[in-house]
Amino acid sequence: MRIAVWHNLPSGGGKRAFHGQVAGLIQRGHEVEAWCPTMADGRYLPLSKLCPEHGLPLALPPEKKTLPFIGWAMDYFSTAAQVRALRDHVAACAAQIRAGHFDVVLATSCVISAMPSLGNELGGMPCAVYLQEPKRQLYEAMLHQRWAAPEAGFTGVMIDALKNVQQRVQMREEIKNARAYDRILVNSFYSRETVLRCYGLESEVCYLGIDTDFFKPAADLPENFLMGFGAVDFHKGADRAVEALGRVRPELRPKLVWVGNNANAEYVAKLKLRAATLGVEFEVRVMVPDAELIPLLRRAAAVLYTSRLEPFGLAPLEANACSTPVLAIAEGGVRESIIEGENGLLMPDASPGNMAAVIERFFGEPGLAEALRKKSRAAVLTRWSREAGIDRIEKVLTDLVAEKKRNAK
Repeated sequence: MRIAVWHNLPSGGGKRAFHGQVAGLIQRGHEVEAWCPTMADGRYLPLSKLCPEHGLPLALPPEKKTLPFIGWAMDYFSTAAQVRALRDHVAACAAQIRAGHFDVVLATSCVISAMPSLGNELGGMPCAVYLQEPKRQLYEAMLHQRWAAPEAGFTGVMIDALKNVQQRVQMREEIKNARAYDRILVNSFYSRETVLRCYGLESEVCYLGIDTDFFKPAADLPENFLMGFGAVDFHKGADRAVEALGRVRPELRPKLVWVGNNANAEYVAKLKLRAATLGVEFEVRVMVPDAELIPLLRRAAAVLYTSRLEPFGLAPLEANACSTPVLAIAEGGVRESIIEGENGLLMPDASPGNMAAVIERFFGEPGLAEALRKKSRAAVLTRWSREAGIDRIEKVLTDLVAEKKRNAK
């Protein structure tokens, strides 16, 4: 097949997974070309090293700081300008893709707008989008639910409406864009349910795979630290990890090393103060290159996975591929990948006491950690291999092309 792909992903697990999909499709003999904004992050796993890549301009409006009432109104116009800029960019990409007579188009999530509008511009070409997750802050109550009406009277309601109108525009665009694709592919059954809740649309689970030649064990002996993953911010749950470790008996309490692509400075400062109060040794590392990340994974006693409603979670399986077990809160997509007693232990909820009990069991029960280390990699090789992941995405695209041809007759 001749496959056109569009991407605008930040560094992290989603970009690594997409890079692996493209590489795998090329290795199987498919012809792939890529399109992206010129502003896309080309430093982390650039597709240009795998296939021809076309960067087209995306002229986003500049950010402006103004007085509150004027600022909220300007936010609306800025969001509308951003929507137009994204539409113009993907329209230019789509024109080139249509001229190239590709068999099928695969788009991915966008760092600006989770659901790209490319499907609207392809003129009926077979097209699929791999959505890591909808834009969470538009749909979920993280620290607060943005759509709840304020307690204040009429003035408060009007202010609230002005503040939230740009988010309503973003939601409208995401839902409209999602409807334009022949297939919405997601990373877990949990994500499939999320898409249905957010967009009212059906989607298809297409599980990702792990590169077990890249993530592999070594002779390193496990050390007395737990490793956390993800942006050092509220949604990745580092605070949950610190609170839990504060409940672990001092003689069993390990150090916590948290690795993320970015960090919220205010959140980190508060967390370090809290860790010091609880007697938890807490180290933050930001933008760790793979040459350091993988040895860290191998040496960690386990990964402590505390993300809030993570749609799937590649990091736990990457750890497993290095023979490192995972201690994970049983929520979101991790319930589909971590099996109790096989490649890790599941914590029933996020209460610090319950989490601490699982951590103490892991470090205090003789032979448990070693048994999990021996089984963790086998679990990935059996169910989550890279080749199986490529099989799945290849079949979806092949079936989509065949379906379009049948319907055209």
